[in-house]
Amino acid sequence: MSGIGVVTPFWLDRPDAEAVEIAVEADRNGFGELWIGEMATFDAFALATAVGLRTERIGVRVGPLPIGVRTPVSMALGVSSVAGLTRRPVGLALGGSSPVIVGRWHDRPWEHAAGRMRETVGALRSVLSGQRLSVAGEHIRSGGFRLRQPVPELPITVAAFGPAMTRVAAEVADEVVLNLVPPARVAAARKVVDAHAAAAGRTPPRLAVWIPVALDPGAATRRQLAAQLSVYLSPTGYGEMFASLGYGSLVASARSGASRAELAAAVPPELAAAVGAIGDVSQVRARIAEYHAAGADHVGLVPATAEDPAGRALLRELAP
Repeated sequence: MSGIGVVTPFWLDRPDAEAVEIAVEADRNGFGELWIGEMATFDAFALATAVGLRTERIGVRVGPLPIGVRTPVSMALGVSSVAGLTRRPVGLALGGSSPVIVGRWHDRPWEHAAGRMRETVGALRSVLSGQRLSVAGEHIRSGGFRLRQPVPELPITVAAFGPAMTRVAAEVADEVVLNLVPPARVAAARKVVDAHAAAAGRTPPRLAVWIPVALDPGAATRRQLAAQLSVYLSPTGYGEMFASLGYGSLVASARSGASRAELAAAVPPELAAAVGAIGDVSQVRARIAEYHAAGADHVGLVPATAEDPAGRALLRELAP
């Protein structure tokens, strides 16, 4: 896994199919890995397969996927399918997600995410290695399934924000991923992850971070960044972090029911700069270096595309 990669974004103002074009540009410019999440557009495994068939070399990391929505069997089938159909390196990222996505959208239990994560990772390691699945845990119960195309070396990433999930990630994952955090938060997470891993007697997992990136942004790009950040002001964990950065009034507005449009209009450019890399090429490169210096092994670039369709200019300028 390289020190820099690309993340397919969930911009609210762009065509869904732009994700594939971003993948093509990332591959063309020599990026080694593309993160493919899932929200309200494409199924992540279907999109990962499409990306693999449209590109030449780039590896894909599917997720983070909500562990409360898919079973270990369905996720194992998904990544095995992507690996077999594309013949590319594939990884799987998992997350607890949110009560809205897991509970309201999918009508599945969201509680006990950390415990569910620990059991899910254990079940996945078993089934991905080719063993017949036999799990009878508190949250995960499954037996009898065996994967016809095992992928035993497949890396598992865990998205961690709170202390309980961070501990689980440090103890069982190959990698921990953070999203929308400043370098100082990466440095703090690095210390905590290393300490938990040492206490568990294992090598600390790698640490990755996703950051929004924009080169010389104009008004449309700033609106795009603000609109996306407005979605993260209310959720537990993110809200507290943004409040600690000095944006408590925005968080309070979000949690009191302000509309997304109102919040986006109130998000200042400084907020995107605090959790991303915004500016000219030298400023963006320096900011990425800050994240690496803080302890990130990998920085996933979320390219702004409002004024740079498919992130073509950005990915060309920031090519590894």
